[in-house]
Amino acid sequence: MAGNSSLGKAKEAKQDEFYTRYADIEAEMNAYVEYDHDVFRGKTILLPCDDPEWSNFTKYFASNFTRFGLKKLISTSYARSAGSKQLTLFEQESPLYDPAKHDTHGKLFVLTRDRDGSGSIDTDDIEFSGYLEGDGDFRSAEVRQLRDEADIIITNPPFSLFREFLAWIMEAKKQFVIIGNMNAITYKEVFPLLKENRIWLGYKSLNQDMYFDVPDEYKEWLVANKKEGSAYKVIDGVVMGRLASACWFTNLDHGKRHEPLMLDTMEHNLKFNKKLRRKLESDYGSSEYPHYDNYDAIDVPFVECIPSDYDGVMGVPITIFDKYNPDQFEILGMDDKDWAWNECPFFTCTAEREAEYKKMNSNLRAHHPVLFDAQGKPYTTYKRIFIRTKKSI
Repeated sequence: MAGNSSLGKAKEAKQDEFYTRYADIEAEMNAYVEYDHDVFRGKTILLPCDDPEWSNFTKYFASNFTRFGLKKLISTSYARSAGSKQLTLFEQESPLYDPAKHDTHGKLFVLTRDRDGSGSIDTDDIEFSGYLEGDGDFRSAEVRQLRDEADIIITNPPFSLFREFLAWIMEAKKQFVIIGNMNAITYKEVFPLLKENRIWLGYKSLNQDMYFDVPDEYKEWLVANKKEGSAYKVIDGVVMGRLASACWFTNLDHGKRHEPLMLDTMEHNLKFNKKLRRKLESDYGSSEYPHYDNYDAIDVPFVECIPSDYDGVMGVPITIFDKYNPDQFEILGMDDKDWAWNECPFFTCTAEREAEYKKMNSNLRAHHPVLFDAQGKPYTTYKRIFIRTKKSI
């Protein structure tokens, strides 16, 4: 089975289709509601590419429509997705049902009122409002019009289209909560937004794995080709895709974002943190925080080892965004192998010095902060975020 070409193609085609669990949506949204009880009150929420028969986003917000005080819930489906191909009761029992359009057209679902007279607004009141003119692609004019009507956009977009989807939201200046890959932090289209505090990470911790429902063919491919616990996990008898790097991106505020990271002094870190000492001795042959050769900053290999008493610039892992408090830290820039690190005013390197680096390490990229390893050879540490602690904390 591992060599089955059809399953290989299924893996290729469906690896973007990860359907979010209800519990994960609930845990994330609770953080925003806890911080601001009225965060969703009177708002129109758009859930693009979320058919209510299989989308837990739609089920969650429909179930909490009254509690949140929503004005309107809009869900659209994408005709080419695996979930959308299923014929749902919302569609089948509607007088607007058209079997000729089911496979090729996106669908529109709206919730605004207690349609069945039950005394509460919930999933039973979702109304199938007909077919879209196109397949439901978020880039279409009709879905863009729904975007412009909405106050908040919430969904799990295809990871391969994350850059484009985020730009689509920012273009309309909307509030949002979406799932993405942690590596998106380093995208040149994303990092400046994080740096400027126009967007930030959601409540879920980066060290928590996320599990998603996936199409049946992809489940077969995972079981045949991957080890359980790595790319998938069986939960309650169901094969769930595992994404260790999945996280939430948002511009809705939450309490975790305002909790200061508890820090220890440089001296105490070097004295008591065994993991830090081992790292410094094995990688740099030193018992001190290494200083970049061509940049006035120290390298801090672990976020928890940021020294509380250092006033200068520090290069830290991208996981800083999991603990980032804009009142505590100032972000100066980033170093990444795929694009020039930006707006760090302290970088200095002459052409002669770059030539010296190249003699000792032919793979060294120019114009990046340089450290020296335990053997005295220069190298660059990619995906470092350069920060400085604010004086007020």
